[in-house]
Amino acid sequence: MLNKIFGRFSKDLGIDLGTKNTLVYTPDKGIVINEPSVVAINTRTDEILAVGNNAKQMLGKTPSHIQAIKPMIDGVISDFEVTEKMLKYFIDKAHAESFTLIPRPRVIIGIPLDITEVEKKAVEDATRSAGARQVFLIEEPMAAAIGSRLPVGDPTATMIVDIGGGTSEIAVISLGGVVTYKTLRIAGNELDRNIVQYVRDEFNMVIGEQMAEEIKLKIGSAGPLKEGMEMEIRGRDLLNGLPRAITINDSQVREAIGRTVAIVIDHIKNTLETTPPELVADIYHKGIVLTGGGALLRGLDREMAQATKIPVRVADDPLTCVVRGAGILLNDPELLKKVLSPSTSSN
Repeated sequence: MLNKIFGRFSKDLGIDLGTKNTLVYTPDKGIVINEPSVVAINTRTDEILAVGNNAKQMLGKTPSHIQAIKPMIDGVISDFEVTEKMLKYFIDKAHAESFTLIPRPRVIIGIPLDITEVEKKAVEDATRSAGARQVFLIEEPMAAAIGSRLPVGDPTATMIVDIGGGTSEIAVISLGGVVTYKTLRIAGNELDRNIVQYVRDEFNMVIGEQMAEEIKLKIGSAGPLKEGMEMEIRGRDLLNGLPRAITINDSQVREAIGRTVAIVIDHIKNTLETTPPELVADIYHKGIVLTGGGALLRGLDREMAQATKIPVRVADDPLTCVVRGAGILLNDPELLKKVLSPSTSSN
């Protein structure tokens, strides 16, 4: 009864609970939160010190009694309690300007395609414990396709490649369902690790993953660039343990991440091989749509198009496709019924 009363004054939310970032959408304002999925905790007092952007700044810089935790690994919950606290913080923040004392929203939240029943239940339970009165699960590639305004309910194929922080999901969608798919535990974080390892092997220097991410964003590319790029990076010398600076260029970064990019492209080909011929014909005509943060890697669409001989385009604002798809479903109950992932328990 109380849930219904508080629910009337709560905003329905679409949430993209990502390995790297969590995004929250409200029907009246659109995307209101886009922050890293990081929580800083004082282990002596069990107190939450920071969530999101403030917590990310603490990564790798904390004393022994403070932990900066990433509670999501490869798209699934690895720390239930911290995820619950993080979700509660974001739900409360989304209602900060409203008059709701205790937010009890309906929440549509994205999940990976190959999630197990246990992992799915963990997402539902964490979201309910964080304050949601109803939880609806939607597969992330489906949400990304809806957010990209693709005709998911039509009897024609839509192929979507969603490259996030922890997972890459390749899906062929037709008639409101996923026909064939592949999920890889290889995505943006793996590219960062590739760069860390390359700098260690080639320059005898240790850098952190945040520096590796900065390198990837500033000069990373999947294919050759018209104009070369380079940047200065700083880290610790492996031989003498002292600080050191070097210059790295785009071709070296390409060499570092090339194998991982090739693996993703190979799995796109494999997915096409297992797709029914009629749907492949549609994909050949309509092309492949790239979403997720990985879609922003320079030249990735060109490399994929060359390898598959199929047109590839990057969705508008690929980082927000999943949460925009969840937002669209908040206002379209009929479509939500068609594409909803079965719940592990009754809402």
